[in-house]
Amino acid sequence: MPDVAVPPRATPPVARVGRGFVASYVAAYMGAILLFLAPLLVSLSLKVNSLVGIEQAPNALALVAGTGALLALFANPFFGTLSDRTSSRLGMRRPWLVLGVLGGSAGILVVALAPNIPVVLVGWCLAQLFFNALLAALIAVLPDQVPVAQRGQVAGVLGICLPIASVSGTFVVQLFAGNTLAVFLAPCAIGGFFVLLFAARLDDRRLTVAQRPAWSRRELGHTFYVDPRRHPDFAWAFASRFLFVLAYAFLTTYQAYYLLERIGTAEDGVSRQVFLGTLTMAVVVVAASLVGGTLSDRTGRRKAFVCAASVVFGLSMFVIAVATSFGGFLVGMAVGGLGFGLYTAVDLALVADVLPDSGSAAKDLGVMNIAGALPSALAPAVAPGILAVGNGSYGVLYAVAGCCALLGAAAVLKVRRVR
Repeated sequence: MPDVAVPPRATPPVARVGRGFVASYVAAYMGAILLFLAPLLVSLSLKVNSLVGIEQAPNALALVAGTGALLALFANPFFGTLSDRTSSRLGMRRPWLVLGVLGGSAGILVVALAPNIPVVLVGWCLAQLFFNALLAALIAVLPDQVPVAQRGQVAGVLGICLPIASVSGTFVVQLFAGNTLAVFLAPCAIGGFFVLLFAARLDDRRLTVAQRPAWSRRELGHTFYVDPRRHPDFAWAFASRFLFVLAYAFLTTYQAYYLLERIGTAEDGVSRQVFLGTLTMAVVVVAASLVGGTLSDRTGRRKAFVCAASVVFGLSMFVIAVATSFGGFLVGMAVGGLGFGLYTAVDLALVADVLPDSGSAAKDLGVMNIAGALPSALAPAVAPGILAVGNGSYGVLYAVAGCCALLGAAAVLKVRRVR
């Protein structure tokens, strides 16, 4: 193994975090997800549709979402590495939280005002770049500040952030429907407020200039890589997350078109139905996530919960695949909420437990986050081919999503370091 400079190994936190910290962290995490998801769930799809029409929209959305997600593959671990080496007086994570909110919101403004698809693409790539800088630093706060014995509980609370942010995002979009600028910027204002509030209060880790290792070309290459031979548990956790998130990416990226084409929803009713579907999933996710995280800590088990969650979510995709009415879609979303809630409650805790080096937590979590970003690029890239093979059937697309989730369940069983 070549010698590379690495940050000094951090001492794992041992003091339990209080409710105030957890509440502030959860609000910031929820705000960060709101920044990401609000455009992806509804507004980006509708913006693209308004520019090119429903016939060309799937391919145009694939270009925009896929390119932005591809950029995120490199942005997240790169900015994670920068965060691990930041010796600012403000701390290691805080500067990237602030810069991420401001830069990403500027990108969203470009998308909102874009007169054509190329400008939408530029704005979305800018947003992805800075929002991933934000996310890399924010995720690293978990191993920075939270002791192992509390990670399942805290990760379980973090698990409710996605559904609540999803509901909030779709609600805001619905509330400001018809006002393009407000649809895009209102989530930025709300989410950005909570992230900046957390950044101001964070007792951040600090790295002195003397502790900061020098960069090298060899180390730059390792920014995007964790050796699967030396760290097989990390590799299997990566594969499991990738497959699960790929299934979820098929759902979120194409649910608007699913409702238009398969269910027959009128275009002016899509926002409302996406909101109702997201709300249905969110209610179940919140309950499952809070219970699942606590049970995981009490039993000391991670794999069983992640495996079961992936199986349940896979089954929900098959329910949606065969649905022929909006009611059937809602049933699938509710079942999916159970699987997704259990998954988000425990997966982050499992990943934190198998990190190769706590001294490079943000970098390694950035590599792991490739498993969350790559599906967003891959799903829109392969979905047109799946739809072509399936004669345009979104049922076939969601059946493929279900198979991906089941494969994710099989992958997590290979993890050995945690039970």
